Amino acid sequence: MRRVYVDNAATTQVDPEVIKAIIPYMEDRYGNASSIHSFGREAYDGLEKARKQVAELVNASPREILFTSGGTESDNLAIKGVAYRHREKGKHIITSSIEHPAVLETCRALQSQGFEVTYLPVDNEGIVKMESLESSITEETILVTVMHANNEIGTIEPIQEIGQIAHEHGAIFHTDAVQTAGKIQIDLKKLDVDLLSISAHKFYGPKGVGALYKKEGIVIDPIISGGGHEKGLRSGTENVAGIVGIGKAAELARLRMQEDSKNLTHMRDRIISRVLSEIEESYLNGSPDKRLPNNAHFRFSGVEGESLLLSLDEKGIAASTGSACSSKKLTPSHVLMAIGLDEVQAHGSLRLSLGRRNTIDDVEFVCDTLVEVVGRLREISPLWKRKDLAAPYPHRGALSNA
Repeated sequence: MRRVYVDNAATTQVDPEVIKAIIPYMEDRYGNASSIHSFGREAYDGLEKARKQVAELVNASPREILFTSGGTESDNLAIKGVAYRHREKGKHIITSSIEHPAVLETCRALQSQGFEVTYLPVDNEGIVKMESLESSITEETILVTVMHANNEIGTIEPIQEIGQIAHEHGAIFHTDAVQTAGKIQIDLKKLDVDLLSISAHKFYGPKGVGALYKKEGIVIDPIISGGGHEKGLRSGTENVAGIVGIGKAAELARLRMQEDSKNLTHMRDRIISRVLSEIEESYLNGSPDKRLPNNAHFRFSGVEGESLLLSLDEKGIAASTGSACSSKKLTPSHVLMAIGLDEVQAHGSLRLSLGRRNTIDDVEFVCDTLVEVVGRLREISPLWKRKDLAAPYPHRGALSNA
């Protein structure tokens, strides 16, 4: 049976060149990077080379890159690190209503410790409302944390403008760039960003390793105590092999970004065009133009998302309804609810996220199969038969760069 993987927003396949770079640090260069003998120096050199490679991906200084276990830890370190360090100035944090659970749950944990958190609304494309940010920020606000692009619907947020507003009011600005790093250009010499989270497995690196960009001059507290690794901000023996992996993945992403983005955008727009033209009452969720190059997120009237996923899986297609971290929950997506969908509409959604290895043949196969599967599921759907459906969503037929 043919198998097609279109769930690259959840995780990507490790690039063969990344695996090749990692292996020596598991077989021969296995020293502790804190040791002063030759084995330790080899490990340290690998770690620092990776720091430089990650810094080059986002146009930062290597001194501004801290290694972590992934995006969740980077988010926690950024948000809690600012909160604990600057609580004497204020205890107000601003975030958006569509953040990844790594941000939302961290904010909720801080609320239980006496911090105040404002959750900004978004419009029906998933874009943060600037007027809400302007009206919410105060002298007590110590941190604004808004994601660079949404992991479910792919909408890219105006983080430059958000950062400017945060800094005008003396707040620190953090962005979760887990879905954008390695996919779209990030220039931290130009963006008003103080802290930025990265995860290797979203751009063809290994799982279990990530990075946090911390702008020089920004002071945060550690959340893990120990031997003082990573400038005292992330104690624990470094995962040298994994760090070498994120470094190589970052290097490859920087070199291939332009070509990858062009190919992914072409395939994404082909999917959007075919789905919206060939499947009755299909709708594009998220922004039609301010969108990640590899993300196509739909909803289908009269179809339940879990049944759609299982049916596609039977045909050899791996997709998702939204965040991989929430894929086993039966509650509707908080992101889809935030953009104005009701529970029925939210449960009828599908995320197709493309990757470097996908081809236009994969796209045609996915579209052909999707047309067939949606039709078959609607034949047995009581919702489709009753036609008591909500009003059409506004983005039917909207295309980006088509």
